[in-house]
Formats: sequence, C-alpha cells, structure tokens
Amino acid sequence: MQIILDDLGLDIEIANDGIEAVKMFTTSHTKYDLILMDENMPNMGGIEATKEILLFEKENKLSHTPIIALTANALKGDKEKFMHAGMDEYISKPVNVDRLTEILSKFLKQRA
Repeated sequence: MQIILDDLGLDIEIANDGIEAVKMFTTSHTKYDLILMDENMPNMGGIEATKEILLFEKENKLSHTPIIALTANALKGDKEKFMHAGMDEYISKPVNVDRLTEILSKFLKQRA
C-alpha cells in the first residue's frame, strides 16, 4: 500500500496499530486530509480507532477528516458495519488501484 500511495504522489504517515493511529491523530500538529483505516490491526482495531477519532473531533469541534476502511473483510455486511461505525468509504483488499484512486480523488477534492 505504501508503494501505491507513494506512486500517487501522496505524503503518508503509517501507524503500526490502532492505538498509534489515534495518538497520531490526536497529538500531531499535522492536519490529515484523510485516513486509510485497516480493521485488522493489533491492540486496537480500525472500528474502535475510528470511534476514538470521531469522538476527539466532536469534543474538540474539529472539522471531519474522512476515514476510509481498507480491509480484507469483504463479506456480506462488512461494508455496512464499517459505514455504521462512522467511516466514510470502504475499499476491500486486494486493492483495486483504480478504485482506490477514484475514492482518494473524491475525498481529496472535497478537502481542497
């Protein structure tokens, strides 16, 4: 995934798990344009990390940062589960680069 995002010319930061993802979001001076969130991370999964990030945004009256589920969970109902948790879009693995590019373009244009 890092190679694909690098090839698209995007600046990225990588969290090793959900706890680190939340910490990066809540303590960084960087304003992230969007978050690609994997559900299957150690220590804290993507759904829980998403809920923590959304709560932080609400408590601090921050504008919403789009969160895109990026996961191998591709069974019936998985997309709905991620969207219900507050994620804005869903991409299953293995990643279709054209679909990823389409979704990234949509959300990055909204943020511009």
